[in-house]
Amino acid sequence: MKYLLCFSHLSWNFVYQRPQHLLTRFSKHYQVFYFEEPKIGDSDRYIVNVQDGVYIVELLITKHDEHTNAKIENFISGILQEYEIKDYLTWYYTPMALQFTKHLNPETVIYDSMDELSAFRFAPPQLLQLEEELFKKADVVFTGGYSLYQAKKDRHHNIHAMPSSIDKSHFGKARKIQHEPEDQAHIGFPRLGFFGVVDERFDIELLREVSEKRPAWQFVIIGPVVKINPKDLPQAENIHYLGPKTYTELPTYIAHWNIALILFALNESTEFISPTKTPEYLAAGKPVISTAIKDVVQPYGNAGLVQIIDDADSFISAAEKIFSDTEEDHWLRTVDHFIEDDSWDHTFQKMNRLINQVQKYIMTKENLKKQINHV
Repeated sequence: MKYLLCFSHLSWNFVYQRPQHLLTRFSKHYQVFYFEEPKIGDSDRYIVNVQDGVYIVELLITKHDEHTNAKIENFISGILQEYEIKDYLTWYYTPMALQFTKHLNPETVIYDSMDELSAFRFAPPQLLQLEEELFKKADVVFTGGYSLYQAKKDRHHNIHAMPSSIDKSHFGKARKIQHEPEDQAHIGFPRLGFFGVVDERFDIELLREVSEKRPAWQFVIIGPVVKINPKDLPQAENIHYLGPKTYTELPTYIAHWNIALILFALNESTEFISPTKTPEYLAAGKPVISTAIKDVVQPYGNAGLVQIIDDADSFISAAEKIFSDTEEDHWLRTVDHFIEDDSWDHTFQKMNRLINQVQKYIMTKENLKKQINHV
């Protein structure tokens, strides 16, 4: 069994998204170690737990100082020794991890660029420089969407767009679920819902304006609030913040919405995002309203599967059109045809094929080098 060491800026149990979908599938072929971003703890140590077949490594330090990277290096070396890891691949979600992984000697280096992290709030100033270094080290690069691919395609010789996909059977449950979660059951109709991280990308003002103009419409917001002050979120009788829910629970909430929302502001932090929730909402059978995020407009908006809006008035018009739609069955058949071949299994297979090709190329190159040296 080969090993895959993944270094991420996301905690495994934060929100179930791209890393979890992909790495649980890769764990059938590799022993996967998922290193979370170092965080402050009561002592300098690491904790390893196994979830979904993946070894989750929590890295704890008492404080951030000039010794932090050396400590993390030692932790990683300790894990390699403890688990007798010799042949391995490295997989990066964040270039910041290069600061404590330069001592590693992987067979293959993979960079899965799921977001433009440098555009996010509180992004470290050295991130862009480290990303440039990671592009030089990487044997293969994937991007989380087409717009991000267009922005980065000239920076690496082996880069591929791998948009986030869907677990159709999981979200498809929403089409049949009858029971309703207690914290949503009391909320009236019509319901317009959003799930995801509520952060600097969230369009606070759009929610505020639409909820004021349509006080009878009920807005359900599911997900953790991070990097913004919760007090800045609009408060009204028709806005309901239900907090984070597990991935397993999501279909039970979506099942009872009339419309699903992609409420992202158009700013530098959303320029290259490819929201996973778009196909998930569609798999759940829900009409979708979205702001003009590039990777939602193309392909979903242009295919007529998602209503694209640019302000509160166009949002209201789109919602009213959906409420009065008598052709929902036709729309749903179109959706199902469109997402028919879309799955995390297919995305995994394409990525794994490309990684295997790279490994074969590296092996062939090394064998040739040995032959030349022998001669």
